[in-house]
Formats: sequence, C-alpha cells, structure tokens
Amino acid sequence: MSEVNPISPSKSPGHSAPTRSVDVLVVGGGIAGKACALGLAQLGLQTIEVAPDLEQSVASPQGPQWGQRIYAFSPSTQKLLAHLQIWDALDRNRLQPVRDMRIYGDRGEKDDQLHLSAFEAGVPQLAWIGESNLIEHTLDQASRFQNKLERISDAVKKVEVDADGVTAHLNNGSAIRAKLLVAADGANSPIRTELGITATEESYSQSAVVANWLCTYPHLETAFQWFLPGGDIVAMLPLPGKQVSMVWSTSPDNAASLLKLNQQQWLDRLSTIANGAISKQLGELTLNSEPAAFPLRKIRAQRFIGPDSHPKVALIGDAAHVMHPLAGQGLNLGLRDVAVLLNILGKRESFRSPSDLVLLRRYERQRQGDTSALLWVTDKLKKLFSASSNTENQIRNWGLGLVNKSHFIKQRLIERALGEIDFD
Repeated sequence: MSEVNPISPSKSPGHSAPTRSVDVLVVGGGIAGKACALGLAQLGLQTIEVAPDLEQSVASPQGPQWGQRIYAFSPSTQKLLAHLQIWDALDRNRLQPVRDMRIYGDRGEKDDQLHLSAFEAGVPQLAWIGESNLIEHTLDQASRFQNKLERISDAVKKVEVDADGVTAHLNNGSAIRAKLLVAADGANSPIRTELGITATEESYSQSAVVANWLCTYPHLETAFQWFLPGGDIVAMLPLPGKQVSMVWSTSPDNAASLLKLNQQQWLDRLSTIANGAISKQLGELTLNSEPAAFPLRKIRAQRFIGPDSHPKVALIGDAAHVMHPLAGQGLNLGLRDVAVLLNILGKRESFRSPSDLVLLRRYERQRQGDTSALLWVTDKLKKLFSASSNTENQIRNWGLGLVNKSHFIKQRLIERALGEIDFD
C-alpha cells in the first residue's frame, strides 16, 4: 500500500473493473476482523471482508494435539461471541474454564503469591482457554450463512478517502466503495501507515516461547504464572484433561536456545524454575506440540480513527494496540474494540451513516480509555518484574503478598480482567 489520496466524490480514479458499493469494508482476516465483519452483517449492514486466503476455511481442531496459538478468553469475549450467536457452537471439549489464577514472585516462596479465585469473586469462571483456530473455524462457518456478508480473498493496495466514504483498490484490479472502512490488518497495519496515523512502538527485547504439555497431576482449572529473576515470565495455562499451554517470555537468545531443546533437556530446564515449583504443581511433563517463538512489543496508535480530515476509517485489534502477553488480555482487548463498535453502530440514529463523525469519535473515546489503562498497567508490571536490584526484588514480592491479603484490590483486578461490554 502506498498512499491515501483525498479526492472529491466526482473524481473516481481510472480502473478497468466497476466499483462496487457497500456500507462497510473490513480489511483483515484474523479473529477480530472476522468477528467484526460477521457482527456488522448481523446489524443489517452490507459488508465485505477482504484478506488473503479467506476462501480457505480454517479447519476445526481435532485430535489429541493442540494448536500453538492458545488464547485466554475473558467473559467480555464470551459475551461478544454469544451476541454473534457462535459461542454455543464451540466444541466444549476444547475449551477449558479457569477457576483460579496463582501468580508467584521470583523467590518461589509460598507467601510471595497472588491468588485470584472465581469463587471469591462470585463468578462462574475467570476466563476460558482455547485455540485460535477453534474460534476462527466457527466464525468461518457462521459467515457462510450471512447473506449481508461477502468475503474476498485478496489484499488492498491503495485506499482513497473523501468526505463521503472510502474507495479501496484491490490487487486484482477491482475497487470497493464503502461508507466506513474497518482496519483489522494487524500490528504492522498498512492502512494505519497509509492514513498517516502515527503509532508508538517499544520492543520489550523479549520473545514468547509457546508449547503445549501433558502433565501427570491435574491442573485443578488453575492458571499459573511465575515471575523469574532477570525478567523472564513463565505461564502455564490449563487445557482440557491433564494438559497445559506454556508461554515463556524471555530474551531472544534464550528463546532461540529453548527451541533447540529435546524432551529431557526441557524437563531439566523447567526443573530449575522457582525451586522446581512447576513440577510440584503439575507433575511430570511431556511435550505435546512443536515449540515456537514470536517477538514481544508494545504498540499503540495515537488515533483509533482516521484520517484527520474526513475520518472514515476505524482501527481495531492489533492495528490499534499490541501488548505484552503477561496479562493474557491482547485478544480480549481487540474484541472489546469490536464489541464497542458494533454497539455504537447498532444504536445509531437512522439518519446517521456508519461513518458519521459523531459515531467514530464516540468509538475512539470509549476505546482509548480502556486501552490506555490496560497497556499502562501491563507495561508497568513487565518493567517492575524485569528490575534486578535486591530492593526492587523485595518490594515486588512483598507487594504480591500484600495485594493477596486485600479482598478489595483483588476484586478490582478481577473486574478489570473480566471486562465490561454492553449490548442492551
């Protein structure tokens, strides 16, 4: 993608194929893009979704092995998926509810922990753990039966914005005219760049190593997380049966060495963590997937709508924000973007276009507060537990224990993690 050309409605650029007109164009084929496109069509808006490989439906996960892309789904995400009428279609055998979370300091001592309990919070569960392709497959199936939604497997090479809408030119030579464009095209969003929306980006100088394990002890529907000396963070998330999904945030060099380990070497390495705490909690571990790694960074777009003159584009998901996985909230934050946008468009007055500036500003205002708060907290926690002085070590471990004794603070933490969305 190269440029945004503000044009007048009467000056359509030259191209061989006719320009098609729709209410909304969604660019992006991840979970946020697919969920948004489906929800917009369910509102009665004529919608087109464009992304490479959309014609290839994601296969339903099956068998004893689990995908590498594992997410924690918050109650706000469950509420959105229920609103989209796909939650009940998900295979419950591949969803694991989380009833407890135990977060440990870097000394491995029992008192240096924060315990969050669904029972104490008065909720059925704190989250669910599931595979990305479980959600994507179900979204694909639902999209096939939505007559207001068309999916095109292609890429957008240029967009043109004017006072009345957006024209997107595809690689295949065709063009789509929309009142509103929703950019769900990922962390490196070409549309965000093309619109001139600046984004602050910070590398954490870490990579996340992910792998799935079979364990001999039951995980008791508990998610475990250890903050380690030197800044590493290891999380073990429960999966159905005696299985867990590991997310190890570490330096790129250590990540590269971890990917080379065999089964026994992995066990030797894990046994050194927090005085052997992982083995004590989960028993003997057997690798059940090929380990993979991806770099970690923080990204936040300065604006969630654009361009500055005649905004007709809304950013959602990773195109708007990327965060450290230590809180497990990245996907949930993106799906709250979707939920808020659907809620605002669903309640709009009949005389307002989907790209009415009042609506877009309402969306941006609501999302910036939630995003800023969560990115700030996650970033500060990451940096606090990366500090290496003895004083800082003592403060953060003491702090975990102190917070654990405060029902009020723990309740506020749980409320933030659960998220709030409104479809009334």
